[in-house]
Formats: sequence, structure tokens, C-alpha cells
Amino acid sequence: MSEQFFKKKKSLGQNFLKSKSAIRSMVLSAEITPGETILEIGPGKGVLTEALLEAGATVIAVEKDDRLIPELQIRFQKEIASKQCTLIHGDILDLTIEEILGKTPYKVVANIPYYITGILFQTLLEHSRPPEHIVVLIQKEVARRIVAHDKKESILSLSIKAYGTPKLITTVSRKMFSPQPNVDSAILSISHITKKFFDSFSEELFFSWIRAGFAQKRKKLIRNLEIVAKKETLEKIFSTLHIDTNTRAENVDISTWKQILLSL
Repeated sequence: MSEQFFKKKKSLGQNFLKSKSAIRSMVLSAEITPGETILEIGPGKGVLTEALLEAGATVIAVEKDDRLIPELQIRFQKEIASKQCTLIHGDILDLTIEEILGKTPYKVVANIPYYITGILFQTLLEHSRPPEHIVVLIQKEVARRIVAHDKKESILSLSIKAYGTPKLITTVSRKMFSPQPNVDSAILSISHITKKFFDSFSEELFFSWIRAGFAQKRKKLIRNLEIVAKKETLEKIFSTLHIDTNTRAENVDISTWKQILLSL
């Protein structure tokens, strides 16, 4: 099959990974047990799919680009016949987890288009049955922001940490993709995914408070939070938890946010 056939389709944000070491790192980071189900989003040419299958996973691959489907069907004809691999032609954002997986426990391992990173995390983590583990190749700066590499939290980093433990596994040079993107990438692992963080308060309450906290980045957290609570209530909470009233939202970690909400 000619490379022209696989020419990047700009509307899909496709950048095909060609680094064997990055693929190995993704598979190892997912800690795959033979027989468990892996959801792969955007298998592309199937290089990661092949590695997942070799690790013993049962792979459900969702591919939006109709140009790639015939090639994938040929490449994984044997695995599709044995039901170790299921190829779904569709947009992951238009499908439900139930449609794809039923009630099967699963992990996500994928090289995802940059432009769906945020909505994909939201869709997967806020679902009533989130994946047990996520390993994705995403834009390096986004991965660094999620793990708060500079020790500064954000709505994105806190949103991820409320559900699991993010870890930047390794960076991947833009040279390891075809076509080459304009930025470097990184492998991000989100392990120990659970909704236990929300045992004592709702997801809606948490997100409304962190959005308020970051409403005006330069303002002190306690002032931003007056959007969602009375000044007197906030002062009492900050005093009880020994939080400096000059603190800004970016300096408050996920455990402190939990303490704040439990104090309401």
C-alpha cells in the first residue's frame, strides 16, 4: 500500500507513530494481563494494535478514517476471525462505552489526535464505568500540565487527579511521527482510576468549585470562591484548614480541594 494512501487527513488530526520504543513503553505502561480488553482509539496503520495483540490483549479498535479500514481488516484478518481483535468504523465521540464494550472492564491505550484530548478524558473519566487504566500519547505540554510539572495545578490537572494518578512516562520527539507534527508528544499514564474521590460530594459540586477557583487566575482563591459560597463561610473553612488567604488556585492540590469540599 502506498504512503500516499495514508497521507494525513487534517480534519482527523492524524500523525502516525513510527517509534518502536514508544510503542513498547505504552504497552509496558498499560500493565496488560493476557485476555483483558483494551480499547484503542484511532489505530491508524495498526502498529500499536499489533503490539497490544502480541501482549495478549483483546483489542477493540475504533477508527474514524474509512481509508484505513480495509488495510486494518487485511492486516488483522486472523485476529478478527478469532475475535481477539474487533475493528469498529466510527467516531469515538459519537459512540457510547456501552455500544463499544457492553459491561466489559477495560483499559485504554491509544495515540490520540491532539484536538480530542480534553473531551476524551472527560468522556472516559466521568462515565459511570471508566477505564481501569489509561495510557495515551498526547501533546507534551498538555501532559506536563496534567502532572503539574511546574508544581502549578490547573483545572485540567485537578480534573484528572480527582479520578486517578497521572504520570508522564516519557517524551516522544515530533520526528517519531509521520507526518511530523509541530510539537513533541509524551506518553501519559493515568492509573488507579476510581470514583472514590466523590464518595462524599458530587462531581458537579467539585467541578463548579474548581472552575470558580480558577475564574480569575490572578485573584486570590478565597475571593474567586465567593462565586459559589459566602465570604464568611470561606473564611471559616480557610481558617479551620490553615489555608493562607493569599493562596491562589494553582497552589492548591487535590487533597486540599477535597478537604475544602468536605468542610461545607
